[in-house]
Amino acid sequence: MAVVGVGHMGRFHVRKLRELARARAAELVGLVDLDPERAAEVAGKVGAPVLPDLAAVGHGADAAVVAVPTVAHYAVVRELLLAGLDVLVEKPLAATSEEGEALLELARSRGRILQVGHLERFNSAVRALRDRIEAPRFVEAHRMGPFPERATDIDVVRDLMIHDLDLIQEILGEEPSEIEAIGVAVLTHEVDIANARLRFPSGCIANLTASRVSPSPMRKIRFFQPTGYFSLDLLAQSATILSRSRRPGGGRPEIAVSELDLCPEDALRLELESFLRSVRDRTEPAVSGEQALRALRTALRVTEAMPPLGELP
Repeated sequence: MAVVGVGHMGRFHVRKLRELARARAAELVGLVDLDPERAAEVAGKVGAPVLPDLAAVGHGADAAVVAVPTVAHYAVVRELLLAGLDVLVEKPLAATSEEGEALLELARSRGRILQVGHLERFNSAVRALRDRIEAPRFVEAHRMGPFPERATDIDVVRDLMIHDLDLIQEILGEEPSEIEAIGVAVLTHEVDIANARLRFPSGCIANLTASRVSPSPMRKIRFFQPTGYFSLDLLAQSATILSRSRRPGGGRPEIAVSELDLCPEDALRLELESFLRSVRDRTEPAVSGEQALRALRTALRVTEAMPPLGELP
């Protein structure tokens, strides 16, 4: 394994791969970054070699993690797929739907694994409740936090909201038929806070808010269905189930509240382990390029549904 891009997220991948190397699950053959000083710093901390360029990654590794800025996803992933590598690329899959479709076609034609880093799929709260959520009628999601220290080259929809779009679409098994959205640029030239209301063919309505200019972090999502609802705190990796029950002897229904006893897990390590299994067994990845493309497509539709920033009061 190699890591391409060792900024904010790439550093975490390097550390986890070093742990997996100690467990003999994979070998970290090196890392590469456009910033030589940053590459040397990260490599020195984990005792990994610095590779000179992507060509060296293609010659020295079987698979790679790509954690470069989104605008570079297409070019970097394309070169690695052409070199015969399997790739785990951070979300979003690409900057545009066209680029994402091209990468999918290339991965298919080359017989390569292409997994996308939608990390919340590996959150213990999601894993615990995924199979218990059936036909929700309403979904509410809030993903908010302070402006990130990492580089931000995309709007908050592709940066943050896309996590919840992916989860909702994976559970519903469909893309929205109607979208209303609003966004505001606060600290960048892109939308930094956004709200979207999505209507799905099944009749489900989803209301999503994402912000990277809020003082306190929050990552919560709730699924409402006729029998009750599920509340997931993705930051704390905790979950609460509120369900309808009846008193002994009859009477009107009541709401029973139960907190799931969950053990927070290392989602990034689980993601990497899942990718390694797909690479070894040549099986469909946990978050396929096709699924990630659907999330990207909806994220772009949300942005397109917003009135131009200049038209806001």
